[in-house]
Amino acid sequence: MPQWVPLLIQFVIVLVITASILGISHVVGRPRPGGGRAKDAPYESGILPRTYVGPRLSVKFYLVAMLFMIFDVEAASFYPWAVLLRHLGRFGFVEMLTFVLVLAIGYAFVWKRGGFEWQKD
Repeated sequence: MPQWVPLLIQFVIVLVITASILGISHVVGRPRPGGGRAKDAPYESGILPRTYVGPRLSVKFYLVAMLFMIFDVEAASFYPWAVLLRHLGRFGFVEMLTFVLVLAIGYAFVWKRGGFEWQKD
């Protein structure tokens, strides 16, 4: 059996599952009537909110949050590397230095673009 057959089988299974989910949701789901300006307006029910939800958060907040998650997950990869450093030898050390260099370039890019500044004076 060629090596690509399991990949082809998985691809076919994914296509069948995706088509099944879309078909079932189309058959079972309720039809959406056409909207309009009133339908697209916020608070279409006419009920005004009772409490103040606060100011909208800047997109920069979400950018910093995503960057934190990226660097946090990548930093978590240092622990397994440190545990296996003796086993990996010189190749593992060079590979991790390359990884750190890529992280440093990304960090410098984000810093230069102002991704870590909350407010500009």
